[in-house]
Amino acid sequence: MTTAVTAAVTAAFAVAWGWPGAVQAAPDPEPQRPSAGASPHLPDGWRITGSGGTEKLEWRSPGRVPMGGARIEFRSGGRLLGHPAAAADGRTLRLPLDGVRLGQARDLRVEAAGRRLDAEGTDPGRARDLEGSSAASPLTGTPPANPVHKIDPGVAGKFRTVQGEYSLPSVRLPGLDTPVEMKAVVVAPDGATGRRPLALFLHGRHDTCFDAEGTLTAEWPCGTGKKPVPSYRGHLHDQKLLASQGYVTVSVSANGINAQDVVRADGSAGFRSSLIRLHLGHWADWAADPSKAPAAVRKAPRADLGRVLLVGHSRGGEAVNRAALDSLYPPPAAQDGYRGRVRWTIRGTVLIAPSALAQNPVPDVPSMTILPGCDGDMPNLQGETYVDGTRGVSRGTALHSAVYMVGANHNYFNTEWTPGQAAAFAEDDFTYSGDHDDRLCSKGAKTRLTAKQQQKAGSTYIAAAARLFIARDDRARPLIDGSGVRAASAGPAQVYTHALGAGRGGAFLPAPSATGGGGRLCAQVDTDPATSCLPSRLQDASPHFALWETQKEPGRYALAMSWTKSGAATRLSPAHPVSLSGAKALTLRVIVPPNTTGTRLDVSLSDASGKRTTLGSVRVDGLPGTSLTSSYWAREVRVPLSAAARAGLDLAHVKTLHLTPRTSSGKAWLVDAWGWRPGTPAVEPAQLARVDVGRTTVKEGGPGTRTYQVPVTVSGKGSGQVRVFVDEPGHKYPVERTVTVRPGAPVNVRMTVKGDDRYEDEVDRPVFVKAVHGAVVGSHRGKIIVKNDDPRPTMRVTPVADRVTEGKQLVFRISLSAAADETLYGDLLIRPVRRGAQLSTKDVSPSWLKENFDVSPGPQRALSRLPDEPRLSFEIPAGSRSVDVKVPTIADRVTEPVESLLLRLSTADGDKEIKGPEVTGTVRDAT
Repeated sequence: MTTAVTAAVTAAFAVAWGWPGAVQAAPDPEPQRPSAGASPHLPDGWRITGSGGTEKLEWRSPGRVPMGGARIEFRSGGRLLGHPAAAADGRTLRLPLDGVRLGQARDLRVEAAGRRLDAEGTDPGRARDLEGSSAASPLTGTPPANPVHKIDPGVAGKFRTVQGEYSLPSVRLPGLDTPVEMKAVVVAPDGATGRRPLALFLHGRHDTCFDAEGTLTAEWPCGTGKKPVPSYRGHLHDQKLLASQGYVTVSVSANGINAQDVVRADGSAGFRSSLIRLHLGHWADWAADPSKAPAAVRKAPRADLGRVLLVGHSRGGEAVNRAALDSLYPPPAAQDGYRGRVRWTIRGTVLIAPSALAQNPVPDVPSMTILPGCDGDMPNLQGETYVDGTRGVSRGTALHSAVYMVGANHNYFNTEWTPGQAAAFAEDDFTYSGDHDDRLCSKGAKTRLTAKQQQKAGSTYIAAAARLFIARDDRARPLIDGSGVRAASAGPAQVYTHALGAGRGGAFLPAPSATGGGGRLCAQVDTDPATSCLPSRLQDASPHFALWETQKEPGRYALAMSWTKSGAATRLSPAHPVSLSGAKALTLRVIVPPNTTGTRLDVSLSDASGKRTTLGSVRVDGLPGTSLTSSYWAREVRVPLSAAARAGLDLAHVKTLHLTPRTSSGKAWLVDAWGWRPGTPAVEPAQLARVDVGRTTVKEGGPGTRTYQVPVTVSGKGSGQVRVFVDEPGHKYPVERTVTVRPGAPVNVRMTVKGDDRYEDEVDRPVFVKAVHGAVVGSHRGKIIVKNDDPRPTMRVTPVADRVTEGKQLVFRISLSAAADETLYGDLLIRPVRRGAQLSTKDVSPSWLKENFDVSPGPQRALSRLPDEPRLSFEIPAGSRSVDVKVPTIADRVTEPVESLLLRLSTADGDKEIKGPEVTGTVRDAT
């Protein structure tokens, strides 16, 4: 335990483990208010620092916490407390407690994308097991490899390549203190004629600087003796392949953003979007007048800004999605770092192991998302939302593909994050959650890809997306749309795909409005085991079920099936008949448990007249998986509609989908089913409303309830619907409702604030928004900050037992002038006594000493001489008026003089320390 320990820590551990307590709540004269016994205790490694409005919840990791794409969260049980900032040492994480309701924090934890960072004595990864036969199944039972497709985008093209770099003046982005670099590396085809399509790459969130010893830091600009980590050069292998095929490519640097993006709600996707569009603005200028371009750009053919592909890795993946959104539906000017006209057209995006903090995919820009099966940075593979989250939002003509790459990790897609290739120190991110002997993902495992194998597979599928989205070559589509073929250049990589959009229509969607039988409509995100699709321990085992801002999210469902004998059919009937007119097949996305093979389902349809026809049978194999992978992922399977046409089924009015298992037992989850036809239709972005949520500050006020409007900006065109989640007192989960939005019309998003006459620091009341239909979301998270307007209670310290015989406890009571509605903190600083002997480390309980100061009794020294400004930290729980601080002494047989302990009360008001009175305790020799 660290030096400054709250009263509640010791009190709670004393109860739990029988240790002598340093702090104990005094009897409360107002029994209707909470006693100090209800105060939270903090596990080892946690502490609260500061007082008087500057309190921070702090956790210190035994080792450095890698800087990556996943957003680190402090949680109390399942409740999100906030996103901490990392200290310069890379090990200490701190969350300011202003606006945070800490409550009874009995289960503090640190998580990042489903990976637990602070699990002591347990697997520091996700510490979960797969279900039943999935856990025991050997990886030799993995599904067969897909057949090789007839075209291979991974083959180099006919052009030689030229390479160079440019560096422009740094730019200031609204909301960032330090200017951001405008630096990039260009790789282009040599000798290509005419205007060539442009592919822009953006790396993810990583350390920004390193020194000669290999120490990594997150600062900008880099200090003396340090060099920038050249993350922007990490995609040269991808750039060279595309350039050989005729694309002009540019990879831009974002270190200046990485060093400043600690706790932004969107992970700084807005800043990165501005950076991308600033670069595109320059490329538009240079395409218009090449003479003004840097030398590296003048070596390249002129870029065609009407054919732009954006490629982003990690946080860069979320950023290119946001840049596509901001290009179609401009953000509010005050928030944007780009001020010019949009003079480019983004034809597609590639998102490599992306973060999805806002879960706001752009529905009308085609996308391909690579999900690495051994991702240790973003292990819940939240990027699946760039496919699933587009469903029903717009017209559904843009293809959105997910490419699951077994054996790939997060970092190796960027050579500057790869050991043996990087200029700075780099590591295998799969080891972030500890050194495991994982049969799927550990180094040397048969299914684990080497760095070069992973990079080649990644380049191949990026080129496939470019060929489909930019070159409009439909022959590349089967590689990424769930058709079950693979690219030869991907080598040994096991790659599986599924998709939404393009030639899909007529959906069977599990939803409360649908009816059925034989299965169970399950919630993808819900803590209730009776309604959730997977047990809570497996919540992060499915990319489809990745958490967002709340642990209970309406609107996300699947159809769960479980059977113990063949022939137990499951039915799904949407609220209205489905039209499959013009479709060639029915395509289904079905999850089965990892490592299971051979699940067979008969697929049948019934039309509105009751006629039923069996289309055929499909086989669904689970992905390879272990307890450390997110492998409950939907496989896409198709069955032709020819049998239905022969039987005279009315395909314009299909009422029911029937799934009948033909294996003796099993489990499966239907994500959705669609009518499918080949081809890639042209995409014309719809006119959608754009929603951005802001923040406002209000005063709490006196007794009574007041209602305040959350600032919401609606721009764009058209009318749409969004789902709004509001934090309301008395509710375990945010209150959700669907709201219609249109530009120029007010959006009724209100919060109730209850005032009183008791002190409480400011409280943050969050609001977050997700698109439902006809709208997109920019800034998804806002809040009302409720400012306290009641005086802060004053503290005083009085002796309860200040003259004791050794073996007894010194007791001092900290009292408040009035009870508060939040926990108040302070310290009793241990000061040198002015005369006489001082209480020493051998005069107090060794367990108390260890608990409070993490030291042993020997060698003997005065308590006032312990390191790090020794103090006894305390907290007075909300509603309580006082707390007792106890110092347990021990009796010995050594004749000693009277020994003293001098304590000074110290609190704070904001950043100002308030020095309180001093008290002295004396301990007499028992002999």
